[in-house]
Amino acid sequence: MAYIPSLNLIEQIEQGNPWALGRLISRAEAGVEEARPALAEIYRRAGRAHVIGLTGVPGSGKSTLVCKLAQVLRERGEKVGIVAIDPSSPYSGGAILGDRIRMTELANDPGVFIRSMATHGATGGMARAALDAVDILDVAGYQTIILETVGVGQDEVEVAHASDTTVVVSAPGLGDEIQAIKAGVLEIADIHVVSKCDRDDALRTLTDLKQMLTLGTLTGPRRDWAIPVIAVSAYKDEGIEALLDSVALHKATQARTTAGQERRCRVAEFRLHKTAQTLLLERFAKGSQAFAPQLSTSLATRVNDPYAAAQQLISLTIRKEYRNDLA
Repeated sequence: MAYIPSLNLIEQIEQGNPWALGRLISRAEAGVEEARPALAEIYRRAGRAHVIGLTGVPGSGKSTLVCKLAQVLRERGEKVGIVAIDPSSPYSGGAILGDRIRMTELANDPGVFIRSMATHGATGGMARAALDAVDILDVAGYQTIILETVGVGQDEVEVAHASDTTVVVSAPGLGDEIQAIKAGVLEIADIHVVSKCDRDDALRTLTDLKQMLTLGTLTGPRRDWAIPVIAVSAYKDEGIEALLDSVALHKATQARTTAGQERRCRVAEFRLHKTAQTLLLERFAKGSQAFAPQLSTSLATRVNDPYAAAQQLISLTIRKEYRNDLA
């Protein structure tokens, strides 16, 4: 099949063509330079969808919850996009696709688009092209887009800077692990969910979370949004409607408050830095190829040290790129 220019895919994407959707997302993920004008135009046309960032520790039931949320949203008549960030394969570098395997119930629904993306070693629990994928799904008419991260720890909280509503999922039986991660993941939540609440030990987890939030309310600044803790059981189909109602209420609160405007500015700033870092790393990788072999040899023979060699590599590459800009 002949290569279709990326700009020519936009009209098909607006019509909801899944083939065009997948093709442009693949180009964004691969960093194809030809696709960037199309992604820029996509960004200008996006901004209507509500993005739910869903994160939590491994084993908390995130993928099962995403599946249940999508099913209820589809019953309400909404189109749902899912961007599931999976760990990278150590061999191919691609996504392991564990999330898509768990969502087989949605596979034949034309109103649901699921895309698995590999982290490619990115920290923060997110893939580099995830934000581009969200924009593409937005333009394709998906009203709700769920951005599910890999299982995260304390410092992997980028999803809070990339979503309109951040949902953090915990599970019963974590015990002291909640204390270990509360300083990172738990504090980014707009909504807390305790999954697997059909288990006997769920009440303790609910109580622990509510106590933490109460302490934060007493000691921290006053907020426009009171963070709820919602008990959910995907096994018994309990709590899903309550969670979606909280998401809708949070969306309405963000639309009318100063905090909501500030959040949108933070999301834009995060997008700016993330994109700039990507472009800078790509350019550095290309520009440094001429100098890396010689400096690596000097390092291997102990003539040079890692810090001096790295500083030389940076200086030489920047000078070369600067000359290219002036040319």
